[in-house]
Amino acid sequence: MSDALLITGGAGFIGQNLVHRLVRRHPDMPIVVVDALTYAANPTSLDPLIEAGRIFFVHADIADGDRMASVMAEHDVTRIAHLAAESHVDRSIADPDAFFRTNIEGTYALLKAARAQWAGSDNGSRRFLHVSTDEVFGDLTEDEAPFTEETPYRPSSPYSASKAASDHLARAFERTYGLPVTVTNCSNNYGPYQHPEKLIPLTILNALRGKALPVYGDGRNIRDWLFVEDHCAGLEAALFDGKPGRTYCIGGGEEQRNLAVVHLICDTLDSLFAKRPELTDIWRDCPAGAGWRCRDLIRFVTDRPGHDHRYAIDNSRIVAELGVAPDESFASGMARTIDWYVDNSDWWNRALTADFSDWMGRQYDGRETAGSAP
Repeated sequence: MSDALLITGGAGFIGQNLVHRLVRRHPDMPIVVVDALTYAANPTSLDPLIEAGRIFFVHADIADGDRMASVMAEHDVTRIAHLAAESHVDRSIADPDAFFRTNIEGTYALLKAARAQWAGSDNGSRRFLHVSTDEVFGDLTEDEAPFTEETPYRPSSPYSASKAASDHLARAFERTYGLPVTVTNCSNNYGPYQHPEKLIPLTILNALRGKALPVYGDGRNIRDWLFVEDHCAGLEAALFDGKPGRTYCIGGGEEQRNLAVVHLICDTLDSLFAKRPELTDIWRDCPAGAGWRCRDLIRFVTDRPGHDHRYAIDNSRIVAELGVAPDESFASGMARTIDWYVDNSDWWNRALTADFSDWMGRQYDGRETAGSAP
């Protein structure tokens, strides 16, 4: 294999959506996927691509610099889309160690390996895409202008602080060593394959199972929501057409209060059960199947420490320079997302299993020698 694209975190939520997009749109491009298969990964959607030899899967930790250098050399990696990260704020508050290891040490190991691999090469054919979050900017009041690429960093949580550190490392390698780095900062993603700990899938799955729907504080916190496929379109553009040393903010332009998001999910499920009576036999504990409202499951809980009030992104740079803008409205994207979770319980039931990550580790060990990309 030569001139391959390396995608880190490719078994995670955004990663596997990106893998599927690039396989469809670049059928002749060799793709190597690296993932440590921690609790939030679920690579089962990638299995057909692995078995068909369309992607080459490596079960490895990105913080293992020697391993990353070996993978890059073996496959002659010329482009990297770095998505691997610990990303759940609550987990970072309870136990930040894994966030600092993966997000900071892992990013450093990748940057160092890429610099060594590409030393003396033509940077015009190389690219390191570092994928980050709008949470590095802190939060906004309700009347402040959205974040831009020039917004100062003010991270609020151990998670966002670790991502801010990784952003700074990536930019430092670009300026100091000339590594062709491009950075993206995105707003809150949603869509298929998202781990059930996040707000939207958690609300959908809890409602289907008749469990409480927790809402932090008064639910008035605001997020800018971005459908994951629209995010992946931006990542593809930044990876192939973005300028080294440039940062691009990718947002959905769909600001919603958390409580409004939960209400939309509840009302959509109520309507869906009315249209599809067969769902009542599948989800016997869902209030919508018994003539009740899913909203009755909402429970307000103690607010998260340091909870950012509002995020919003101005995506005008990526629209103007790379011609990328969201296709999905929040309403259309949510309809697709809810339908997906209702119809794909086999996928998310496995993700809810306590020992799933241990099982995956056993199943995917050795995959780096079991398949090959064209």
